[in-house]
Amino acid sequence: MSTLQEEFIRVRSETEKRAHNLSAEDQSLQSMEDASPTKWHRAHTTWFFEEFVLSAFAPDYRRVDPAYATLFNSYYVNVGERVARGLRGLMSRPSNDDVTAYRKAVDENMIALLADGALSEAGLRRVVLGLHHEQQHQELLLTDILHAFSHNPVGPAYHRRFEEPRRVANGRDLLSFEGGLTSIGWDGESGFAFDNEGPRHQQFLEPFKMSARLVTNGEWLQFVEDGGYARPQLWLSDGWATCEREGWKAPLYWRSTGAVRQQFTLAGWRALDPTAPVCHVSYYEADAFARWAGKRLPSEAEWECAAAQGGPVDLFGVRWQWTASAYGAYPRFSPAIGAIGEYNGKFMANQMVLRGSSCVTPAGHERMTYRNFFYPHQRWQFTGVRLADW
Repeated sequence: MSTLQEEFIRVRSETEKRAHNLSAEDQSLQSMEDASPTKWHRAHTTWFFEEFVLSAFAPDYRRVDPAYATLFNSYYVNVGERVARGLRGLMSRPSNDDVTAYRKAVDENMIALLADGALSEAGLRRVVLGLHHEQQHQELLLTDILHAFSHNPVGPAYHRRFEEPRRVANGRDLLSFEGGLTSIGWDGESGFAFDNEGPRHQQFLEPFKMSARLVTNGEWLQFVEDGGYARPQLWLSDGWATCEREGWKAPLYWRSTGAVRQQFTLAGWRALDPTAPVCHVSYYEADAFARWAGKRLPSEAEWECAAAQGGPVDLFGVRWQWTASAYGAYPRFSPAIGAIGEYNGKFMANQMVLRGSSCVTPAGHERMTYRNFFYPHQRWQFTGVRLADW
């Protein structure tokens, strides 16, 4: 069995492992337009291989069900019709068992195609892209079910023994970096990267400082108790408008029961741990907190420069970290031709870049050049804060 076959089986199995303890009812939940049902994640990642690998590179391949091309397309306009994102939770059919059968059929065809050894270099690259695409959805599967479960008054747990990593650095020192002319982005050779991670290019940085660790719940609680959510002078205009409109008083999934503060997690409701890195905050909140603390958010170039030089801890595997950088194209960026070119490039407006990875990012999916991106008001992702200064 080839290395790529083994990786295909490993990644596809991880999706099923993450969905295993969710009932059919759980897997049909869609709690907001930004989120998708678990069943849809499982089917969409399967559709990706069917649409962009099997249909394109496997001779005489016949689709499992032509209707799936519409049901499980996400945003690929060049491919054809789609179910509106906010309506995915209304698609009770196909059933959960049907989706399981769909995954099995596509997996069998994919493994056979990989075993044949005749797949072109372009086809092999498409398979690798599909695997990293599936890993993105493995993370979303957990963020989305957490949001859905948070609306249930009985506080269901995804897994009662789920534990987040506890890796908090001591001290509050800012690390100093000389700045100057630095290169960031994917070099086009080392391992896999999405197209938005390159081309590698130069940026000039002023000397800067960046925190050795992430902001904690305890520090955020000080912000809350100091009226951070009631002081418009700390907020960007759009951020304050959002804060007022949404009634934000604390990070998402925080609540107070008498004198006890709790946080909803994948293990259910838990007492708020003041030493753990804060989580589920929007860019607007992160920016307001930084201003309150007399600091700022780092740019993505500063983040990558600091990561390359070493020093900061918890860069990966704990929280995605907001940067002050708007999500846009690097110099000389050119999206791929065809539907695959819709993967990243068309979203390069009105979003902010996050760096690192989180506690629910699949193993092997993180790297220094990864550019995650979300709208500044969104906070259901496992997002945290690392401060910077001059």
